[in-house]
Amino acid sequence: MRSAVRRELAAAQVTEPPLRAAYVRCRQLNARHGRTYFLATRLLPAPRRPAVHALYGFARHADDIVDSGLSHDEATARLAALDATLRTALAERHSDDPVLAALTDTVTRYDIDPDLFTRFLRSMRMDLTTSDYPTRAALEEYVHGSAEVIGLQLLPVLGTVCDPDEAAPRAAALGSAFQLTNFLRDVAEDLDRGRVYLPADELAAYGVDRELLLWCRTVGHADPRVRRATADQVERTRHVYRRAWPGVALLRPESRPCVATAFTLYSRILDVIAEAGYDVFAGRAVVSAARRLALATGTMVRTWAGPPRRSAPLRRRQVSFEPTDPTKEWS
Repeated sequence: MRSAVRRELAAAQVTEPPLRAAYVRCRQLNARHGRTYFLATRLLPAPRRPAVHALYGFARHADDIVDSGLSHDEATARLAALDATLRTALAERHSDDPVLAALTDTVTRYDIDPDLFTRFLRSMRMDLTTSDYPTRAALEEYVHGSAEVIGLQLLPVLGTVCDPDEAAPRAAALGSAFQLTNFLRDVAEDLDRGRVYLPADELAAYGVDRELLLWCRTVGHADPRVRRATADQVERTRHVYRRAWPGVALLRPESRPCVATAFTLYSRILDVIAEAGYDVFAGRAVVSAARRLALATGTMVRTWAGPPRRSAPLRRRQVSFEPTDPTKEWS
């Protein structure tokens, strides 16, 4: 076990060898699959990092069941088994499954509401039966369980300087903002899985439907109508980030650099999409490792220097939708 991992577990007072191994397993999942999330987590005080890894590990475990290519019946059965096993683990405060063992310990340590995991698994089950969302309200029902509850699970770990109920809506909004950003970045990959996570009525306002999205996926570039619809979705997502940002100042000071950095890194994905002329089919919007490090460093310095300002640090951009100039740089 590397010294950094040992220090984290020692700081968190995780001493039993099986439980230490369980947390290490969750940390490995976070490092492998959640690069941006993992980088931000490194900015937390060491005692709190294992709990974040445990929460991520459980979410990844459930998500992998949904996207594993299993038949509907088998995936449904595995999610039901996971739900039942989790309930037993939380009731008995023990599990032989490493991910659930770490999660159970985290839930107990930080008094996290078990119902948040019930809501999360409900949205995971929705992925097995729902492939389109007709309205924003329908999508928000899914996003509440798939993302907002993640923010609420993390809140006791991060700590607040106010009544947690005051910070909860901001934490939920940030979880939603991250998820909506993923939806925009992963439009093409989600289509390959048969899913569209953008409200159909909002797309239709720009003349976009599933068939047009599939055509864009086939040809490898976005139709102008799709770019206009994507620009609208980006601006809607920026609005969610703006709602979430004041919540950073409600967190304990030692947790703010982590969350502010995650905020900066994820919101930068929207900038990358915009810089590509909102063509989410030409390539996956990725913030380079060097850019992530630079953004993280700048955010850390600003956050440690003083309380986060109330307005969200999101740039407003304009773009030309003329077919002859699809990637015009904005000012």
